Amino acid sequence: MAEWKDFKVSGVTANTPKSIMLGAGTLYRGLTFTKGSSGGQGSWAGEIIGATSGGTKLSITPEITDVDVDGVLVKAKGLSFKTGEKATIETNMVELTKDWIKAVVIGKEGASEDSRFTVIESDAHISDASYVENFGYVGFMTDGTPIVIIFDYALCTSGLEAEGKNKEAAVTPATFECYAELSAGQTDTLPYHIYVPNITA
Repeated sequence: MAEWKDFKVSGVTANTPKSIMLGAGTLYRGLTFTKGSSGGQGSWAGEIIGATSGGTKLSITPEITDVDVDGVLVKAKGLSFKTGEKATIETNMVELTKDWIKAVVIGKEGASEDSRFTVIESDAHISDASYVENFGYVGFMTDGTPIVIIFDYALCTSGLEAEGKNKEAAVTPATFECYAELSAGQTDTLPYHIYVPNITA
């Protein structure tokens, strides 16, 4: 029987344990990195949005347009073009705050007759304040190393849905989509950033 040593029985390498993301991760608003002074390490800072239950899902999907050419009967290199993309973060928030409600309904604060409450009302327009700036998702590898995803501008496109049940915490699912800024002049790509840690042996 011939011996086949050219192929591995698994894709596992010594770096595999360091490259596995584990856990639900954390959501931030205003997540930015500040460089350290005089060659220092620098630091990340942002405001935690809240606690989740049921995890968070990141989806980045390019839109591909295939050009039909007579005689070309299969997909061919050079005839497919990227004509757009969509980036979303879907989450399940178990913590209900006024800022979260205002973000998911695209609302605004109104005048409350009762000083013990803040009133959130519908906003007729999508303004700059409707977008969550530097919307960040931070996941963690098995060794605690973070992987950071940032949308420069994110808008909730799913609205508010909450269902109260006996002996269960109410969870509000939400989908945030990444948006480009017109004034930046770069409207052919979405302003998302994925910071992948450099693996060291």
